[in-house]
Amino acid sequence: MRDLFITLNILASFPVILMRPYIGITMWCWLSYMNPHRLTWGFAYYLPFALAVALLTMIGTVLSKEPKRLPVNGISVLVVMIAFWVSLTTLFAIMPDYAAEKWDRTIKILAMTFMTMVLVTNRERLQALIWIIVLSLGYYGVKGGIFAIVTAGNYRVWGPQNSFIADNNQLAFSLLVVLPLIRYLQVTTENIWVRRALGCSLLLTGLAVFASYSRGAFLAATVVALMLLLKARRKFLISLGLVVVLAVGASFAPQQWIERMSTIERYDEDGSASGRFDAWKFGYEVAKANPIFGGGFLVQFDHELFMEYVPEAYKPRAFHSIYFEVLGEHGFIGFTLFGMLGLTAAYYCRWIRVRTKYRPELKWAHELSNMMFLSFVAYGVGGAFLNMAFYDLLYHLLTIIMVAKILVQQNLNETLQAKMRPPLTSGAPVPLPAYQTRNDFLVSNR
Repeated sequence: MRDLFITLNILASFPVILMRPYIGITMWCWLSYMNPHRLTWGFAYYLPFALAVALLTMIGTVLSKEPKRLPVNGISVLVVMIAFWVSLTTLFAIMPDYAAEKWDRTIKILAMTFMTMVLVTNRERLQALIWIIVLSLGYYGVKGGIFAIVTAGNYRVWGPQNSFIADNNQLAFSLLVVLPLIRYLQVTTENIWVRRALGCSLLLTGLAVFASYSRGAFLAATVVALMLLLKARRKFLISLGLVVVLAVGASFAPQQWIERMSTIERYDEDGSASGRFDAWKFGYEVAKANPIFGGGFLVQFDHELFMEYVPEAYKPRAFHSIYFEVLGEHGFIGFTLFGMLGLTAAYYCRWIRVRTKYRPELKWAHELSNMMFLSFVAYGVGGAFLNMAFYDLLYHLLTIIMVAKILVQQNLNETLQAKMRPPLTSGAPVPLPAYQTRNDFLVSNR
């Protein structure tokens, strides 16, 4: 029954996507983040819904009469360069079969990123994009938070199977990144009941992050909390609130959770941590041996090469870091492009924040830039321990801040043009005088 319900809902969206291709972007986000088909047990589980939505979105965009233009700016250019570069490194990959499989998945994500950049052209669509991301991932945050309360935090929170967020670490990472967006919607929504619902989801999602038992998410959450404290106006109240939350949380936290978090201090005794160090060393050694193209996607699957570069390793491991993932797979050039993408996003956040600080009509953009910066910090810190360099969420975050900057720039340009126009008297417009000579001008202005 669940299979039929989800399938019919998705099929019903197909004609709408063809008529309004932007709906295809929201459907793609829903399928990518919530993975509703992974919540079934029958025929819908493996149906390629996302691929169908992507194709229909592209067809609808071609048929649409809307302007079709990819914005040219720092973020869009860098994403294009990354798409080109990962395609080039795949041609020289050490493990070509594995590399081709990951390239196929990555290029689909980047293609839909470009479609999002083309179709998200106003604030309403931008707001809808944020809402669908928050609702899709927030579902697991609220569900996980309730599960943590019911079980007193004695069991881990997991994501849907066979998805980007199946693992507890990946789910916690995604929820932590989306937390600032929940806060953004809360402060920019007028309906008090919606604000209260978002406030509850904020608390439950935060609880789900900790109930995942993810040490990487715990470290990232600590950094985000410190960043929030530094940027906050009421530092004392927020500090007091954090102390209270930590005190209460520590008193109710299960013993196994405390023991797991305490291994952060004893990382040298933890096999998981030493395995990560081995994987990071391998990523660096591969890049050093292949500085231009790296080893290509999934080079770590060459177990002989892994043990050759890291002979002290117990066994080959995944990179467990977005930085060493990009460095090892795509060399120093790919790593530089990826790093520039992060720096550009941080610059856009600051650019928006500075130019909207004293503009009430752009308060939404000011709040968004503040929260987006925290999301990028969470991604940068949490991603240091996970293979999430080519996860949809990163590229949607980049698109959101890029579109926000474009909309702010348009508003500033319109305001400037309005100030430069000569004032009109009431009634019919009065034509400006045409001066024929310099003397005419001087006489008329005595």
